[in-house]
Amino acid sequence: MFEQLPALQVAITLTAAPLVMLLWKAPRLAWAITLASCWASLAVTLALFGAVADGGSWSYEMGGWAPPWGIEYRVDAANAWILLIIGLVSAIVMPYARESVEREIARDKIALFYSAFLLANAGLIGIAITGDAFNIFVFFEISALASYALIAMGSDRRAVLSAYQYLVMGTVGTTFLLIGIGFLYIMTGTLNLYDLAARLPEVSDTNTVRAAFAFLVVGISLKLALFPLHLWLPNAYSYAPSMVTVFLSATATKVAIYVLLRFIYSVFGFEFSFEELSMQWVLMPLALLGIVIPSVAAVFQDDVKRLLAYSSVAQVGYMILGVSLASALGLMASILHLFNHAITKAALFMAVGCLVYRLGGVSLRRIAGAGQRMPWTMAAFVIAGLSLIGVPLTAGFVTKWHLLQATLEAGYWPVALLLLGSSLLAAMYIWKVVEAAYFREPEDAGADVREAPLALLVPTWALTLATLVFGIWAAFSVGAARTAAEVLLGRGVAW
Repeated sequence: MFEQLPALQVAITLTAAPLVMLLWKAPRLAWAITLASCWASLAVTLALFGAVADGGSWSYEMGGWAPPWGIEYRVDAANAWILLIIGLVSAIVMPYARESVEREIARDKIALFYSAFLLANAGLIGIAITGDAFNIFVFFEISALASYALIAMGSDRRAVLSAYQYLVMGTVGTTFLLIGIGFLYIMTGTLNLYDLAARLPEVSDTNTVRAAFAFLVVGISLKLALFPLHLWLPNAYSYAPSMVTVFLSATATKVAIYVLLRFIYSVFGFEFSFEELSMQWVLMPLALLGIVIPSVAAVFQDDVKRLLAYSSVAQVGYMILGVSLASALGLMASILHLFNHAITKAALFMAVGCLVYRLGGVSLRRIAGAGQRMPWTMAAFVIAGLSLIGVPLTAGFVTKWHLLQATLEAGYWPVALLLLGSSLLAAMYIWKVVEAAYFREPEDAGADVREAPLALLVPTWALTLATLVFGIWAAFSVGAARTAAEVLLGRGVAW
């Protein structure tokens, strides 16, 4: 059984999805099966992560067909890190989901909702674990189609339009991705990522390979919401059900960034991407614009979910900035931020979901006085907000510290100053929420607004405390990110 773990990683949630769909008359049972599937998937993830944590790899031949002829699942320290993010978030969000989903989704649609969630989860896992380029496209489609359905189930009528906008831009992104993969297949005759890496150097000095690189980068950038290709994200996060926003904000863009890193470093190689094509001069301006402009936009938002959605676009800019530095330390900072931002933003959106549960919405007007009425919820929001800003002793600070080090090491001190300034912008939009919750009187002062149920608060605080744990005890996350960077670079790294 241990040898089958890579296949089980995808199979658990993929096979549970149709079973859950049949339980439309028993929504609680559908939730229980989904919960069990997510926790079983997390157990497999932890076993895989432990097996490759030292920098090794695990290859699994689907159907007994040896790669590159057969489809390969391959686990190393880089994608095991992504699998850990997906596993942890889905396992923690499911206890939270029961109360939240029952409040926001019609009873007869709950089983369909969980089925779509399992498909989205399986798609993201498949993207991370597969060693086949075409399967990356297939799993992207599985995850995306399920995500469109999840977003469209939001109670606000604008959720359907948001899902449609996401569908259009997501389809463009996967089309570009498929064209790029097709070009690579034409030039090499293989779809296996590691076989591609071996064969590409012979044909890298061709316009077809350069075009493939361009199509792949643009297509994946649409998926990860890199500025200015981010227009689908604010609406998708704002109008989706609370549980969907938590899950997608913590996982979907992280998986897309992993795919970008895998193609840039493992398939095309550092020399081709940064020395021949000088990708740093494309990525860095977009990353800096993506940090500043969405942060400014967040300052002017009245809806807290939309505010945090623009913040997510800005955080993608941080991750891409580390990549654009074209250094081992910059890459490590980006990989570290994948994890730290996932737990931070999931905690923030969980706190927002608690507010939605009790208040029905999260405009600044509605959350006025929430600090006194829902003290535990707002305390969690404040702590996670401090992590987003990058205050010491939080996970966000660990990331920004390493990113600043990488920036200064590369000699870009103006960029380092901009990073510090962007933290002030983050402080401004987080303060807007804190000011409304703690220093404004509620408009419905006589209403009986209670704290969120424990089923929502416990998962929220689990991730909130994680932002402190990984801010104080950073050895694990920093060490894992360092190992993942070494694997992607594929050579000895001087730190």
